[in-house]
Amino acid sequence: MKTIHFKLTLFILISSTVFTSCVKEDDGIYFNEMNEIEISYSKIELEILDLVNKHRNSIGLQSLNKLDVISSVAQSHTSYMVETGNVDHYNFPKRQENLVVNANAKTVGENVAYGFNSAEGVVEAWLKSESHRALIENKNYTHFGISTEKNIDGRNYFTQMFIKR
Repeated sequence: MKTIHFKLTLFILISSTVFTSCVKEDDGIYFNEMNEIEISYSKIELEILDLVNKHRNSIGLQSLNKLDVISSVAQSHTSYMVETGNVDHYNFPKRQENLVVNANAKTVGENVAYGFNSAEGVVEAWLKSESHRALIENKNYTHFGISTEKNIDGRNYFTQMFIKR
């Protein structure tokens, strides 16, 4: 019995040493890691990005550049909204901080929505809302990202985020 106990203890000790020595070190290069994220965009997401840029161009503003790291951060919030059924900006300061650190954002804005079946519908609704339109038309923003996700009932949830670098 003592032999089995000793062998088990020795195995655990060796295993923990091997596994902990193989853990990736924290090199502090978060921006490059986050920036290398590749997002696969749905048709509706690409249409939203295109419609926002067309609107901006129609009023003399520069197009925004799509940035996958922004869409990744937006996706985490969209998933939260689908899971909870809430359409809100809960934990926005954490998403903002994430983009400051990982995308060199100087300022961050966010639009959310629920229930629209088309890109045209959600963008039109955002443009009819003064606060949402102000984000879309903010001349200081340089990059944006988008996330949409359907809930179990097939209803779309949207998170669109903007940053200035």
